[in-house]
Amino acid sequence: MKKVIFGLIALAAINFSFSSGILDGEKQVKSSKVVWKGYKVLGSHEGTLNLTSGSLTFDNEILTGGEFVLDVTSISCTDLEGESKGQLEGHLKSDDFFGIEKFPIAALKMKKVKSSGKNSYTVTADFTMKDVTKEIEFEASIYGNKASASLKIDRTDYNVKYGSESFFGELKDSAIYDEFDIVIDLEF
Repeated sequence: MKKVIFGLIALAAINFSFSSGILDGEKQVKSSKVVWKGYKVLGSHEGTLNLTSGSLTFDNEILTGGEFVLDVTSISCTDLEGESKGQLEGHLKSDDFFGIEKFPIAALKMKKVKSSGKNSYTVTADFTMKDVTKEIEFEASIYGNKASASLKIDRTDYNVKYGSESFFGELKDSAIYDEFDIVIDLEF
């Protein structure tokens, strides 16, 4: 009988700790994986970026906000090797694209978070790149101490216009689409 009572007390304590907001306050990102993918008429390229810092804010286990800083100088290409890889990375770091000498970071700050289902949220955030801030909306998911989000960014909103038919007319096979994807997986 003592074992049963002790077991019930332990179960109640565990249940209380979960219902009293284990995820409460600001949680710092412990590890991350940030993948980008850009598209062009004849294919795509993808790679990674490093997250410099990041945090998520919770109120009684409900996501309420967050802030992230991306190290744009860390941009790398994972679908090419050798000289082609180096050339693309150099071009992405140049003023034609992200101008890392002058703009080494990009930042995201959540402004509004709305539950869109179990473990899912619709997030409205300010995304800043190349000293331009625009509001974006994306979906995020939280499972335990892990979070993921997929962002679609229109690079031309941030003065990244190289190869864009929106600005340079008919580029045919050399056109690069304006939107690119960023997929973020975090552990906090």
